[in-house]
Amino acid sequence: MDAETRELLIEIVGPAGALADPEKMADYGHDEFSLRDIGRLPDLVLKPSSPFQVAAILEIASEAGIPVTPRGGATGLCGGCVPSAGGIVLSLERMNRILEIDAANQMAWVEAGVTLKELETAVEDAGFYFPPHPGEESAMIGGMIATNAGGSRAVKYGVLRNYVRGLEIVTAAGDILTLGGKLIKSSTGYNLLQLMIGSEGTLAVVTKAVIQVMSKPAAMRTLVIPFAGLAAAIETVPRILAAVVPLALEFVPLEVIRISEAHLDRRWPCSVGETHLMVILDAESEAEMDRASETVAEIALAHGALDVFVADTPAKQDNVLEIRSKIYDAIKRDTIEILDVCVPRAAVAAHVMKVRELEARTGVWLPTFGHAGDGNVHTHVMKCRIEGGRRVPVPEAEWRETLERVRTELYADGAARGGVISGEHGIGLVKKPYLEGCLSPEHIALMKGIKKVFDPRGILNPGKVFD
Repeated sequence: MDAETRELLIEIVGPAGALADPEKMADYGHDEFSLRDIGRLPDLVLKPSSPFQVAAILEIASEAGIPVTPRGGATGLCGGCVPSAGGIVLSLERMNRILEIDAANQMAWVEAGVTLKELETAVEDAGFYFPPHPGEESAMIGGMIATNAGGSRAVKYGVLRNYVRGLEIVTAAGDILTLGGKLIKSSTGYNLLQLMIGSEGTLAVVTKAVIQVMSKPAAMRTLVIPFAGLAAAIETVPRILAAVVPLALEFVPLEVIRISEAHLDRRWPCSVGETHLMVILDAESEAEMDRASETVAEIALAHGALDVFVADTPAKQDNVLEIRSKIYDAIKRDTIEILDVCVPRAAVAAHVMKVRELEARTGVWLPTFGHAGDGNVHTHVMKCRIEGGRRVPVPEAEWRETLERVRTELYADGAARGGVISGEHGIGLVKKPYLEGCLSPEHIALMKGIKKVFDPRGILNPGKVFD
């Protein structure tokens, strides 16, 4: 990037919208992936405030062949917004307006830099409900769309793809396009809208989105169901789903619940068993809720549950959800990577048994929990082992070797069971070497062809998903 081009780019956003000081750009060289050795400083950070500024930046970057890495809240876990080729980091943080909550159509029209928390608050204030909840509320809508974010509520309501009705995007050439709109269906040409969702910023830059919202359910309840072992818990999941469609259905081992309890100084509803199911139900009335709760309890108790604990008040529900959601925070200091293999629901137990076999073989702690209702398993690869109930550090050379072994074996196991290497985190930089073990050469070739059509000079988030 020559001095003249740099000044031209800064002029587009103004001095307040640009960073060139390495110290100030440091936070823009990484995401939340724990190993910061994959990070890299950009040459320039630009913070546009309109799609027209984004278009002007991309037009110049395309002509000059300058890499551009779009960036939202940087809450990703696989290096998806790391500027691995240098160049420009295009931060959408200043494009953070909620433009409209359209009650008649139940749609929200927002800019890409709006956070999940801001969207949820605005939607709830208008009397509506946005079901997807990937977990990190500082995530921005543009980044969530780029990774097709999911979360625990996908069992009943699906992932972000199910709620994006329209997009404003800017192409690598600097063209502003509107895809979809306030529409429920369309058979008008190829569905470029869906192609953008999950493309990790490699095809275009999302600047605005139309998001479907829903009426808020009248009642919500959380059940905690302990089982003596993993197999009995997982085998009960399809039986529950055959009778009731819960909002969320999670499995979590008691050992990590205990750590989260200590971290928060809170208490989980029960302390028996080895593996617990957390079932969240919603309903249109208390009577309907009671029927659904009774059905889940009867099925669980008939198939080995030790008990059923009901969190039937907002305070009790908040307590359970806080403990579950803060498990990662409680073990974060020793976590190297969180895998998010997704397999058919019936294969979850067998995949987790593979994790336990690996844990025994390597000696490294691999706490595993996740979304039993949609088959998304989160294995945490740790820098420690458990001895006598205590975490004992493992030398770096050993845990780096173990990390590679765990990735290779668990990705292969997931693929062999009809699964994929990422259910919601994306590929980014970290998972890129393993994509060929999951998708055929023909599949990847088609993806590369699509990339070439949208981004012929390869400037948009280069080096992500595939080379």
